[in-house]
Amino acid sequence: MEERWVAADDPVLVPLLEDLARDYDARYAPTDGVPSSAELTRYPPEVFAPALGGAFLAVLDDGELVAGGALKRGGPGRDGRPLAEVKRMWVHPARRRLGLAGLVLAELERRAAELGYTGLELTTGARQPEAVALYLRHAWAPDFDPAVPQDEAAYLRFTKPAPPPDRGAAGGATGRATTGLE
Repeated sequence: MEERWVAADDPVLVPLLEDLARDYDARYAPTDGVPSSAELTRYPPEVFAPALGGAFLAVLDDGELVAGGALKRGGPGRDGRPLAEVKRMWVHPARRRLGLAGLVLAELERRAAELGYTGLELTTGARQPEAVALYLRHAWAPDFDPAVPQDEAAYLRFTKPAPPPDRGAAGGATGRATTGLE
């Protein structure tokens, strides 16, 4: 496995974006005639650029994209500082249930700390129970009661403190973090 930090408009991400669009449209009805996949064009690629506090991770196996996820600057945390927002979490359908989503999530958390964020946030939809289970397994705090059916909720929000930056990784906070993806 190879991990690569890429621009949000890098052609390597096409399978991720196409499959997310298909999945969103299959799970969620259009709103006012707008397909659910329109969410993927809500933010310009630049918001995922490192210069704006973002990052986009592509995980490849033999050159094939198998997983990925992104960060962008989010809303303010309790301390008033911006949170990193996790977006575009995806694992190739043939590679699900192998732990890749957890590895991508952990790498995004590490990158958020390296970028100086003290916390993270994300939202997912109620029709993505596997995503909700993933975030709960990885100690993300729900801003809702997970015991209550969430069928009507538009978005389910989670937060988590960023881990301390790994200054021991090659090059410290500016170097490439070492992960279990390698």
